[in-house]
Amino acid sequence: MTGENPGQFPFTRGLYSEMYRKRLWTMRQYAGFTTAKESNKRYKYLLDNGVSGLSVAFDLPTQIGYDSDHEMALGEVGKVGVPISTIEDMEILFKDIPLDSVSTSMTINATAGILLALYIVSAEKQNVALKKLNGTIQNDILKEYIARGTYIYPPEPSMRIVTDIFDFCSSHVPNWNTISISGYHIREAGSTAAQELAFTLADGIAYVQAAIDKGLDVDTFGKRLSFFFNAHNDFLIEVAKFRAARRLWAKIMKERFDATHEKAMMCRFHVQTGGSTLAAQQIDNNVVRTTIQAMSAILGGTQSLHTNSRDEALSLPTDEAVTLALRTQQIIAYESGVANYPDPFAGSYVIEELTDQLESESNKLIEEIDDMGGAVAAIEKGWIQNEIARSSYEYQQKVDSGEQIIIGVNKYQTDEDINPNLLTIDQQAVEKQIQRVKDFKSQRNNEHANNRLSELKMIASGSDNIIPAIIECVKHHCTLGEISDELRSVFGEYHPTF
Repeated sequence: MTGENPGQFPFTRGLYSEMYRKRLWTMRQYAGFTTAKESNKRYKYLLDNGVSGLSVAFDLPTQIGYDSDHEMALGEVGKVGVPISTIEDMEILFKDIPLDSVSTSMTINATAGILLALYIVSAEKQNVALKKLNGTIQNDILKEYIARGTYIYPPEPSMRIVTDIFDFCSSHVPNWNTISISGYHIREAGSTAAQELAFTLADGIAYVQAAIDKGLDVDTFGKRLSFFFNAHNDFLIEVAKFRAARRLWAKIMKERFDATHEKAMMCRFHVQTGGSTLAAQQIDNNVVRTTIQAMSAILGGTQSLHTNSRDEALSLPTDEAVTLALRTQQIIAYESGVANYPDPFAGSYVIEELTDQLESESNKLIEEIDDMGGAVAAIEKGWIQNEIARSSYEYQQKVDSGEQIIIGVNKYQTDEDINPNLLTIDQQAVEKQIQRVKDFKSQRNNEHANNRLSELKMIASGSDNIIPAIIECVKHHCTLGEISDELRSVFGEYHPTF
């Protein structure tokens, strides 16, 4: 058993001595679809039903820097998230939602600086002081090269944007979490629990080193780093994984980077239940899976949690399914009793052994990555991607052979018509969104917009912080796609060579 109490370095047993007895985790539901107007309705619905933090999902064009009216966006507008091309879109998205009293998490990476700028300008239009903004921007570009593919620029300029966000927010938006270093998508791509830990923390090491190389103070920016992990079905391993994550990161920050501020050593993290564990067959079973996963995150000491909805293997979730997913968290919080005891599994032989084992396995993988020159080098060689692919293949072999049982999929199957009440995208609303973007461009002062874009290009070509120039572009009605294209002209686009 570990010697420390909750709230003591290296925080194996939790970041805070009281944990949920003093304050429950933030309950989030990830949402965004069709248009900003439709997504705004969902956010208000969630807030009315007890969500304590908003999590924004963006559509694919927004993620890779294209406006809704661009030919590359055809057929993808509003499909997997909300389309945000203009400041007008962002204002509609948060209409009648006070940005000084809600915590907003934005899952965005390649265009993170632009979405942050849009959010900041929206807050200013609400007369909200930047120091009152509270939330997180994912801003984790390395995992895009590893597991998702929604990158735009090569690693070097992408890392510059990441650290520029660190620098800008330290001075101007002090309560904003400037990155959510994500293992979630690494796990979704097929990694093991140990690989999820190791590859996520290796990415974290790369970001910290890049910020230090830029001249930033580790005890300042380190306090605003956060992480994003997955919760899968192997309950005890998942509980141990979260405990190991805190211990590993605390030691890395203290011993590798000489951090001295306690908060800079804390691995604060959000958890989402495993999307890849959801089955299209017998979708009610997904409620049970999600409950088990949510319990592991809470017993593992998460600061924030999203529970997936039962129907997400088939479509974006309905209001009914989202409500049930949220109620799952609320029942655990208020009825199960587990929130009354910080790290209640501490001292369990199984949990302590698994925590030690995951820490050891992760450290070995991190050492291998160090020997290659760090996470960026390992990504550029394709080593991390290949390791995940191998683990994914091995897992699928177990499912196909029946060694790994998935109820309703390869055991206890039933004949059923998979035709539940699913959410559909309103194509007319999508067409209106595209036309609104066209109208926005035609009605603005194009000379002012073009001047700001030229200034952005000049700053991107130098070494000054790029975020203030992006904010000026947004204020002068430049669009997300136009800002992204200006940066493309300077930075180029990334094309894997392995």
